[in-house]
Amino acid sequence: MKESLSKYLKAFKKLRIDRSHGGAAPHKPILLLSVCQAFQQKLFASPRIYLSAELVALFKVNWNLLVTTKHECRITYPFFYMKSEGFWRLITFPEYGNIITSNSVIKGFNQLKAIVAYAEIDSDLLQLLIDPVSNKVLQHFLLDEYFPSTKMKFNQSELEQDKLFDNLEGKILNEDAVEYSAEIIELLEQNDEEEIFLRGSMFKREIPKIYNYSCCISGMRIDVASNISMVDACHIIPFSESHDDTITNGIALCPNLHRAFDRRLIGIDNEYRVVVSKAFKEIESDYGIGRFEGKPIQLPREKKYWPDQQKLDRHNQNLLS
Repeated sequence: MKESLSKYLKAFKKLRIDRSHGGAAPHKPILLLSVCQAFQQKLFASPRIYLSAELVALFKVNWNLLVTTKHECRITYPFFYMKSEGFWRLITFPEYGNIITSNSVIKGFNQLKAIVAYAEIDSDLLQLLIDPVSNKVLQHFLLDEYFPSTKMKFNQSELEQDKLFDNLEGKILNEDAVEYSAEIIELLEQNDEEEIFLRGSMFKREIPKIYNYSCCISGMRIDVASNISMVDACHIIPFSESHDDTITNGIALCPNLHRAFDRRLIGIDNEYRVVVSKAFKEIESDYGIGRFEGKPIQLPREKKYWPDQQKLDRHNQNLLS
C-alpha cells in the first residue's frame, strides 16, 4: 500500500489543471477531496463514482470553504475532464457506446448525467480510499498542496453539508409553492443545473419518508438492509410544468402506479380516493390497476403535507377519457 500511496500522491501533485483563467483551476482538487470524504462517509465502497446528491453537496460545500479565486463552481467540469488523469475513466450508458473521446466536450450537468453512468477509478486507488489512514493522508496532501491558506476551514465541511441538506429539506417541506417555483426559474436562468439536481434529489427522499416509505395507493412497503427503495416520489403536476418540488406537489407510489399516474390512467379525487380512467381495458390480474377504483389513499400524518387538492384536480382534468 505504501507504493500505491506514493504513486497517487505524485499523481495528485501533477494534476492537469487549467491555469489560464485567474490562476490554477481548483475543480479537480475539490472533486478529489469530496470523493475522499464520500468514501470516508461510506457513501461509496466500489470503484464506481456516481454523481450522487451527497457528492454534489460535498463539492459545493468544499468549494465555498476553500476556493478564493473567481472560477465557477461546477462539478461537471472536473468529473468529466478528470478523464485526462490515468486513474479516472468515464463509463457511459450502453446506448451511447464510445461517445466519450479525448476531444469530447460536455456542455452541462444534465448532459453529463444523461450520457455518463459513472466514473471508475483504479483498484489500487480504491483500496487507499477505503483505508481510513491513507484516505486521510490523501486529504491532507490535497489541502496542503492546493489550499494552504484556507485548509483550516475544511474541518467545517461535514457540518456545512448537513446545513445544506437541512436548508433544502426545509424548502421542500415548508416553502410556498409559488415562491419555490420562482426560485427554480431563477436557477434555470442562471443555468444552475446542479442546484436544481440537489433539490430534486431531496424531493425524491422526502416524499417516501413523509409517506412512511409506503405506496399511498397499494400500501406496498419493502424494508431492505441496503439503500434500495421500491417507492417513488411522484410529482402531481410534472416538474417541467410546475417547477415545484414542494411536498404538497408529491405523492409516494410504487413504480407501476407511478407510471399509470404519469400517463393519466389514474387520479385522486377531492375525497382522496383513487379515480381510474375508463379509456382503457386491462386483462383481469392480481396486478391490475382497476381494482383500486374508489380506494382511499394513505395520507401523511400531518395535514399540511397532504397533496394539494387544486393540483390533484388539475391532474384529473387530463385523465384519459
